[in-house]
Amino acid sequence: METTARETRETPEMTVQLTIDCSDPQRMVAFWAEALGYVPEPPPAGHATWRAHWVAAGVPEEELPPGAGDVPESIVDPSGRGPRVWFQQVPEPKVAKNRWHFDLKVGGGREVPLEVRARRVGETVERLVGAGATVLRIEQDPDTGFCAAALRDPEGNEFDVV
Repeated sequence: METTARETRETPEMTVQLTIDCSDPQRMVAFWAEALGYVPEPPPAGHATWRAHWVAAGVPEEELPPGAGDVPESIVDPSGRGPRVWFQQVPEPKVAKNRWHFDLKVGGGREVPLEVRARRVGETVERLVGAGATVLRIEQDPDTGFCAAALRDPEGNEFDVV
């Protein structure tokens, strides 16, 4: 049997990181850790901060904005299932609607009674408003069984709770 070049070279395992541009990584870490049930990612072993790690890895100081890496700028799923989320500080503000968004699925799906889903969505919305979200709209249609809330995170990025 003949082997191909693809079969003989090592293919590293792919991981996924979601990178979100923002002006205040610390605020976004706190909000999205709460929203997703994630935790701030600690720096690699042997380094007090991410900045210390980056400098040790050879990133020139002039490429690191003031404060970058002094506190965690990424969050991780404590179960290890979800992707790492990195909040990258950028100088420009958000100016348009997202082309993507998170759907936080807390209702349990359409097999769960609408009143239960509505309660779950409402409780999550209340918790996230307390963490800094803004409600855009809440929709509930008994005829179709639809129940969702559209919100904005502290920097104006839209997301849904369903």
